[in-house]
Amino acid sequence: MWVRFALSGARARSLLQSGVLAPQRRHGGAASYSASAQASRVRALIYGSHGDPAKVVELKNLELAAVGGSDVHVRMLAAPINPSDINMIQGNYGLLPKLPAVGGNEGVGQVEAVGCHVTRLKPGDWVIPANAGLGTWQTEAVFSEKALIQVPNDIPLQSAATLGVNPCTAYRMLVDFEQLKPGDSVIQNASNSGVGQAVIQIAAALGLRTINVVRDRPDIQKLMDRLKDLGAEHVITEEELRKPEAKNLFKNTPQPRLALNCVGGKSSTELLRHLAPGGTMVTYGGMAKQPVTAPVSLLIFKDLKLRGFWLSQWKKDHSPDEFQGLILTLCDLIHRGQLTAPACSEVPLQDYQRALEASMEPFVSSKQILTM
Repeated sequence: MWVRFALSGARARSLLQSGVLAPQRRHGGAASYSASAQASRVRALIYGSHGDPAKVVELKNLELAAVGGSDVHVRMLAAPINPSDINMIQGNYGLLPKLPAVGGNEGVGQVEAVGCHVTRLKPGDWVIPANAGLGTWQTEAVFSEKALIQVPNDIPLQSAATLGVNPCTAYRMLVDFEQLKPGDSVIQNASNSGVGQAVIQIAAALGLRTINVVRDRPDIQKLMDRLKDLGAEHVITEEELRKPEAKNLFKNTPQPRLALNCVGGKSSTELLRHLAPGGTMVTYGGMAKQPVTAPVSLLIFKDLKLRGFWLSQWKKDHSPDEFQGLILTLCDLIHRGQLTAPACSEVPLQDYQRALEASMEPFVSSKQILTM
């Protein structure tokens, strides 16, 4: 529990210097302060070993850490379950936190209080993690200021909760690998994924045309209609892409110079076959758990390029200000109505088992969002 009260003189200065309190300026009045009760309890989803998320993740109580001078107390509002979260728990990811660890790499929280040396944030601000591994599946926490990025608190909650990973990945892949111009086309698989839905919308905002490949399923027409509502020009199944008739797609649509692969295996090979000469395929995931196979003839006679993208590496190679700029660019698209959150299902934190199971089921187009 957090309490607000007024202090005066030496006592306030002493607590401020220790970092326990932070001033909250009021227009035309004296400062007030926030402090945490020492016995505040935190509920968190924790795993102490790698393995099946349904078996190793547990809901536990933690003590809330004291707020130091450069720290920020954050009350988490919502946090999604992403494939990278599942892979991290399973131990199959490029970045693994020290165990035991709190799950979750993405989410949005509200600042409750700040330490005396914090300059960029104030109570009431919304924040998201600056990097993976922060541990967002908890009701509240104390983080260092540098571990957080401020986002506008006037965007939809689901958009804020899912802003820091998938839309960032989509935007960077669309602009960093090929110099595309309005009217050019992009082909992608896993088009109904969080990244895929962001690619469709950001591409449309940039004037790019998209060819979107999905797996066949019983409700395929419903999925196709939903992706077209987001701005997809073409939506086809993996099976349709392998047929000779797929070439008809390019009678009125230019051959894509950029392919985005999140699947691998045969699916990625088909993307390569439809790339324009000199084009690039960027791989950012491997849902099929099969290697990318590139026919030698395509590499020799079409001079295709194979690249990879990992947002965590991009962050290492760029400054925090550049990441903040990327976030603001995406928020501008949200404000314009050109970028919405993926289809989401909100699940209370205590029902995490249901959310974890749903996130790992095939053909689930709804992202699981843990609400605190």
